[in-house]
Amino acid sequence: MAVRFILELTVLVSTGSWGWNQSEGWLRFVLAIGIPMVLAIIWGTFAVPNDPSRSAKALVVVTGDVRLLIELGIFAFASWSLCSIGFIKLSLLLSLIVFAHYAVSYDRLKWLISQKT
Repeated sequence: MAVRFILELTVLVSTGSWGWNQSEGWLRFVLAIGIPMVLAIIWGTFAVPNDPSRSAKALVVVTGDVRLLIELGIFAFASWSLCSIGFIKLSLLLSLIVFAHYAVSYDRLKWLISQKT
């Protein structure tokens, strides 16, 4: 759970950094704060009921497949955002850690994929 939490924080920092580098002036603040905020809302809103890795109930119920796609999409965007602002090694490291995390938590992957409601 600690690794997962650190990965989620890394997503927020990396996408915020990407947003910061996309513009100048007041818009850079909007993007640096807004993009991570939108991703955090998506992460917290769409969930599988009774997900053992979450403490709250699902606000918007999705299947396990959809939840997995949301998670992987957000992690992929974070990795891409690091790469696009020049942090290629960090991007690769993030991708490797995400892959290792999902490999180690195979039981959660199996559970997620089995959730069809």
